[in-house]
Amino acid sequence: MIWKLLKQHISMSQLVGFFFANLCGMTIVLVGIQFYCDILPVFTQGDSFIKKDYLIISKKVSTLGSFIGRTSTFSQRDIDEISEQPFCKSVGCFIPAQFNVSAGLGIQNMRMSTDMFFESVPNKYVDVQSDKWTFEAETGVIPIIVPRNYLNLYNFGFAQSRKLPQLSEGVMGMINLDIRLTGNGQVKQMKGNIVGFSNRLNTILVPESFMNWANAALGSGKQSEPSRLIVEVANPTDDSIVKFVQEKGYETEGDQLDAGKTVWFLKIIVGVVLSVGLLICILSIYILVLSIYLLLQKNTTKLENLMLIGYSPSRIARPYQGLTIALNALIFCGGIGIVCAVRAAYMEVVENLFPQGIGSQGILPALLIGGVLFIAVCLLNIVIIRRKINFIWWERMKKR
Repeated sequence: MIWKLLKQHISMSQLVGFFFANLCGMTIVLVGIQFYCDILPVFTQGDSFIKKDYLIISKKVSTLGSFIGRTSTFSQRDIDEISEQPFCKSVGCFIPAQFNVSAGLGIQNMRMSTDMFFESVPNKYVDVQSDKWTFEAETGVIPIIVPRNYLNLYNFGFAQSRKLPQLSEGVMGMINLDIRLTGNGQVKQMKGNIVGFSNRLNTILVPESFMNWANAALGSGKQSEPSRLIVEVANPTDDSIVKFVQEKGYETEGDQLDAGKTVWFLKIIVGVVLSVGLLICILSIYILVLSIYLLLQKNTTKLENLMLIGYSPSRIARPYQGLTIALNALIFCGGIGIVCAVRAAYMEVVENLFPQGIGSQGILPALLIGGVLFIAVCLLNIVIIRRKINFIWWERMKKR
């Protein structure tokens, strides 16, 4: 009976407007959160298609910088600063050769020789496992690891243009290079043996033990500052890596920061979408509150009479509170239904592209966030309605 009495001034157009406005806002919020949770594993799981655990960092080379004393090498202070970053697990230095290197090779009565260079890194950063990756000065054999793209350049570029035979990795491992080392007034003739091909390190690697021995014998004997660092990171998609590298003006090789940049932009896009959705929700809630205030104002006399004949403020507020809860429940159910439909549409495409990168959490994120929003909005409406009716009651009591 109370509901029949109070519903006379309810505007259905206002309620319909609130319903669709809030449904739109909640749907944007829930779809944005669900999409973010579904797509994020593509970039962050252990078998992600852009997963990398190591970054190769260098400083930008500037001609002007060399004239003003700015070097492109890393000082111990720079290395310590990188080591202290939360995303960093360990840092290794590329140790350059302090001597000249030339290598010779004979193929089909054709002699080729070229100047080259050596670098070394700690063994833990080498991605080639070989029992030959050791150096003994007595044998005079230098184990060498070269980038795999060097072999591809020879096979598909140089060899084809010169009508030379293409070489497999196994054949390259059987070839002995004639290595000539010069420096510090000394010349050493040694043999080089290619023991593997690296996908991670774009340089000609020799064991760290050989580099220390050769630099001591043929170099200046002083430890030189590295021009490149290899950094092992805990999570390569951490956007703090991108911010740190850009802030310090460092450079990374290849596309090693693509994962972090992608997640960073994903967070920004989702943040913008959620902000728009939340703004629409807030505006729609404001419309509902304003409508209820106007409705209560129109029914002030009826409310006062009901309270005078014995109805408590909580009993009078219950029909309005029930109305808002029912509306919010319909909005929640409608929003979840739309999320399921939209998710089914984009998940089919995503799973075909990245079948290994999608988790199995379902629509749990949307359910949780939608449930929180539903409870929060219902509690807000209940409190506002109750306070408004109490205010009407106290105003009536003051008049008496």
